[in-house]
Amino acid sequence: MTAHVSRPQTIVGDHKVTTAEIADDIRSHHPEHPRLGAFLRVIGNCGVHTRYFTRPLDAPTIVGDADIGDRARAAFGDALTMAERAALAALDTAGLAAEDIDAIVTTHTTGWAVPNLDMHLIARLGLRPTVRRIALTTLACPGGTQSLIRAADLVAARPGSKVLVVAAEVISSVYHHSDTGIEAMIYKALFGDSAAATVVSDVPLGPGIAIDDSFEYVLPDSLDRQRGRISPSGFHFDSTKKALTAADDVLPQLMEWVGPQQVDFAVIHPGSPRIISDTTAALGLTPHDARHSTDTLADEGNLGGVSVLRVLERTHAAAPADGARGVMVAFGPGFATAALRCRWQG
Repeated sequence: MTAHVSRPQTIVGDHKVTTAEIADDIRSHHPEHPRLGAFLRVIGNCGVHTRYFTRPLDAPTIVGDADIGDRARAAFGDALTMAERAALAALDTAGLAAEDIDAIVTTHTTGWAVPNLDMHLIARLGLRPTVRRIALTTLACPGGTQSLIRAADLVAARPGSKVLVVAAEVISSVYHHSDTGIEAMIYKALFGDSAAATVVSDVPLGPGIAIDDSFEYVLPDSLDRQRGRISPSGFHFDSTKKALTAADDVLPQLMEWVGPQQVDFAVIHPGSPRIISDTTAALGLTPHDARHSTDTLADEGNLGGVSVLRVLERTHAAAPADGARGVMVAFGPGFATAALRCRWQG
């Protein structure tokens, strides 16, 4: 059974932060660091011009000394606020009311809460108490694609279901001046805060992608390439140099699954300029074909699990031809890959 994805709706943080402001902040906090020049060069080359944080750059939970408790509460509270707004917009776009939703799939990695995002959204949105729930909490960047895979599974298992998918991330919560490695400096400039939502069903609720197949792959012996870490000061995101080539290491397996058929468009997770360009080339597409990923990275940064939904939303603004074949793909900690093979339905 084919699953159809309505046009996603994205909400970004309220505070626009430029890369120049990030560079100035790093320069002011690490004026004597022997690698300051290298930090500033890589930040300038990370492909991000602006990103949006839920709180100002100088907030205690970003550059300040807030502890893990304050950071966790702020991150989850801000994620929930954005998630609610995105979900309401997605329901409106799909022409649905809260009581029409049969299941909810949520993904978020930043922050921590019990009950989780799904339970809070049931209460805030007024969803039926009988909705089925899948709460994904540690997927990070592949979370949006993985949520669509799980939503398609729910639709296949229960025809007629309408599944609300919501992704939310407050990745500014991993911004720490105590982390002084070059990877941590890149992440200060790379990430942004946002939420996005869409509805998946077995009938079209407007133009969008129709999911034909899905792919999940965990690269062997790769647990250390990207990972989260918790300390008294908060959440941290660490990686090794091998993370730079992890997506390339997966591309042979991805392309074997994609097969020989032509790919007309792609929704590529904007993890970095290299991830976008290497994946685009492997799919036989041009930089112009990947512009929605590149523009998302430049304008809003790497949005973690929200990213592919934002790229898909941008794709609606310059829709592929009816019947065009596409691929959605995201990479992240594990090292994990989640992908969809899809068609555009106008």
